[in-house]
Amino acid sequence: MNLPNLLTLSRIIMIPVFVAVFYLPMHWSYMASAAIFGLAAATDWLDGYLARKLDQSTPFGAFLDPVADKLMVAVALAMLIQEYSAILLTIPATVIICREIVISALREWMAEIGSRASVAVSYIGKIKTTAQMASIVGLLAFPPGQLLSEIAVGLLYIAAILTLWSMGLYIKAAWPDLFPEKG
Repeated sequence: MNLPNLLTLSRIIMIPVFVAVFYLPMHWSYMASAAIFGLAAATDWLDGYLARKLDQSTPFGAFLDPVADKLMVAVALAMLIQEYSAILLTIPATVIICREIVISALREWMAEIGSRASVAVSYIGKIKTTAQMASIVGLLAFPPGQLLSEIAVGLLYIAAILTLWSMGLYIKAAWPDLFPEKG
């Protein structure tokens, strides 16, 4: 167990904490849950940076990092769907959650057939993740109906569009393995 792996584990540990804080009947609960989620999102960047910088990449870290990210995002989006109870937020949130499931399954299958490298994280995926994390922080911080929450919903749509784009890139890369030509 090294520092990058501990940071990744901390993201998973933060999930129930930010959920509990979000639902506290206090005026500061939105902002506090957003801060906890933001801290967790920052550890996502930091654990990868430290793993590369300190040469501490491990198979456990490679497995756990995307799991922690997907758990954190899916839980936050599920909470926000319930909180906003609006189709305009539900659509992009559902697109993002569904894409994560599809790409996780695709990566697992590609790893089984020895072609995992062809579905590696792309630059578009990194931009998508940044937009997604920023929108979730904004949606957690500002209750529905506030101008900043509406801006965050717009950013979530940008993340959803980038999500579909990056999914298309992953599927295109995996296409020859998904549908091999018969000789």
